[in-house]
Amino acid sequence: MNKTRIDALLGAIGGDIIGSPYEFRGVDAEHFTLFDSRCHYTDDTVLSIAVVDWLLHDGRDLQGKLIRYARRYYWAGYGTRFSKWCMDEDPQPYNSCGNGSAMRVSAVGCVAETVEEAMELAKESAMPTHNHPEGIKGAQAIAVAVVLARQGMTKEEMRARLKELFDYDLDRTYLDLRHDGYSFNVICQTTVPEALISFFESESYEDCILKAVLTNKDTDTAAACAGAVAGAYYGLSDSMRKEILSRLPGEFVMAINKLEKTTSNKN
Repeated sequence: MNKTRIDALLGAIGGDIIGSPYEFRGVDAEHFTLFDSRCHYTDDTVLSIAVVDWLLHDGRDLQGKLIRYARRYYWAGYGTRFSKWCMDEDPQPYNSCGNGSAMRVSAVGCVAETVEEAMELAKESAMPTHNHPEGIKGAQAIAVAVVLARQGMTKEEMRARLKELFDYDLDRTYLDLRHDGYSFNVICQTTVPEALISFFESESYEDCILKAVLTNKDTDTAAACAGAVAGAYYGLSDSMRKEILSRLPGEFVMAINKLEKTTSNKN
C-alpha cells in the first residue's frame, strides 16, 4: 500500500463519515458496517477542512476560516458552545477541553516535520476555541501521534513517546475500555487516550475505526481521532480513499488535493 501524507487527514474524515450513523446510540460489532446510506460527513470534517485552508494560507486567520466554514455548513452538527461562538460579534476562546480540538487537527500532522512543529501548530489550531490546557493537549497528542506514525515508529515506541509527552494512561487495552462502559463522552481527557488505545490495539485502519466506534458513543469524533493516526500508520487503500472523497463536496476535495500537492513535495 502506497502511504501518503494526507492519509491522516483522509483517515480522520473517513472515521467521521463511518462513525456518523451511530452517534449517541452506539452500535454492536455484529451490526457494524463501514459505509451505508446513512453515512455522512459532520462538523468534524467541516472544521478539519477549515484547518487545511488555514495551513494552505500560511497559518493566517484560522478564526475566520472556522467561522466561515461553520456558517456555510451550518447543518453539520456543531456543539452548543461552538455554535454560539461562531455567531458571536466578538468571538473569544471559551476555555473548552472538549474533543473538538482533537477532531479537527489531523492536517497538522500531515504538514509538520517534527514533534516540536506539530506541538506548536496543534496549539495554534486549538486556541481560537479550545484554549483550556486539556483541549490544547488533546489536539497536540493526535497531531504528534500522526507525525510519529509517519516517521515509521513502532506502536510501542509511539506509546512510550506519547506517554512521556502527555501523561495519558495508554497501558489499558481495548477490552478494558469496553468493560469500563459504553457512554457518550466529549472531553479530550477521555476521547483522545481511548482513540489512541483503539489504534494501538488495532490490526488495520478498518479495525481501528471499529474499535473506536465501540468505545465512545460520540462515535464520529472518536473514529476521526483514531482514524487520523491509523491512516498515517497503515495508509489507506485506493478504494478507501475513493470512497471517502466521493462523499465530500467539491470544495473539500479541492482543498485536500491542494494539500496533497503541497505535501508531496516534502516526501
